[in-house]
This record gives sequence, structure tokens and C-alpha cells, in this order.
Amino acid sequence: MPLTPAILFDLDGTLVDTAPDLAASMNVLLVRRGRSRLDLEDVRHMVGQGAKALMTKAMTATGTPATTDEIEEMYPEFLEYYGANIAVTSRPFPGVMTALKTLRASGCAMGVCTNKPESMSRLLLDTLDMGAYFSSIVGGDTLAVRKPDPEHVLETMRRIGGEPAATVMVGDSQADIVAAQAANVPVIAVTFGYTEEPVATYRPDRQIDHFDDLVDNIGDFVQLG
Repeated sequence: MPLTPAILFDLDGTLVDTAPDLAASMNVLLVRRGRSRLDLEDVRHMVGQGAKALMTKAMTATGTPATTDEIEEMYPEFLEYYGANIAVTSRPFPGVMTALKTLRASGCAMGVCTNKPESMSRLLLDTLDMGAYFSSIVGGDTLAVRKPDPEHVLETMRRIGGEPAATVMVGDSQADIVAAQAANVPVIAVTFGYTEEPVATYRPDRQIDHFDDLVDNIGDFVQLG
């Protein structure tokens, strides 16, 4: 009997274009501290390692780098503002909803493996009416580890009932690709996400320019119903 396909998705920059709302939230904190605002394109290259990493990079880009204590102090402030404005302009990337519907109809189990805090991930997905597609959401604070640690990928896989031989990771960043590779899970990278270098730099198994191409590429690795 064939294994149930398990498809794991990164969230920010893969499923949802969250950069505008993340940038708006970050800029509120910067202005409160007398610093200049960041352009949206600058923020796109800072996202992917979680909110604390975003804040660290943003503070460095706008003046004196923040200390670890300063970042810890800013973190609740960021989460409070961002949580209240999490989907003002954030939207699924083109083709995402159609791909999710097709994969669900094909019998796939799907989960989210993200460095975004779990509570914020659930809030975002539920606000955008996407949460019901995923049987597990494993955030950056759910486990003791996060991407690029392979255990983040493997635990998300286990929580949706997957096996490595029938699992595919879909992401947009070095952390996604490195984590999947270390977990011996095929990885499909989207080219339109948030990454400091082109995703081809990290040698994913496939790369796609649009979600319309996702299902066919997944079918190269797992048997779809």
C-alpha cells in the first residue's frame, strides 16, 4: 500500500506574502526609537529566521546594532503590534489556494514548518481562511529547535503522519533548503520568496516560479492520488 504523501510548507515568503505587514510593524518600532524606516524590499531580505532575527537586522541597518537584551525587550512590543495587524495586506501568493485544494483532493497530508512563532502562524492562517488545510502547524517556538535544524522538518512530518520516503518540503530560503536536505527530504524552492541569495545557490531539488507548477513537481517525488 503506498504511503500517504506528506507536504510540508514554510509560511512567510512561501505560502503567504507577509513582508508588507512585517515591514509595517518593524517600521513602527524603528520610528518609536527615533530611527529611519526601512523600504519594503530591504525587509524582504531580512525575513525567514524569525522576528528576533528580523529586529536584529533592522536595528543594524538603521544605526547602532541592538544588544541581545534590547531585542528581548522589543520582542513583546513587536508581537503585540504585529498580532493586531497581521493580515492588513498579507495575502497568499498567486496559485497557492488552488494548489492546496488540489493537493488535499489528491489525498496529501499537509503541515506548516515555519520559524514564525506558532501562535502568530495560526492567527495568520486562520485570518486568511487557510488553517483548515493543515493538520499540524509547527512554529519556531514549538520545539527546542528550528530550521535549519532538520528535526524541525522531521517533527512536522511526524505530526502529520508522514514518512521521509513520501515527504516533500516547500520553502523559499536557505533555512528551508538546508533543513530539508539534512532530513533527507526532497525540497522544492519558490523563487519569489524572501532570501538573501537566489534559491538556486542552495541547490534545491526543484525550483518553481509560480504555484501553478507545484503539483506537477511534487508528483516527481511522491505518488499523488
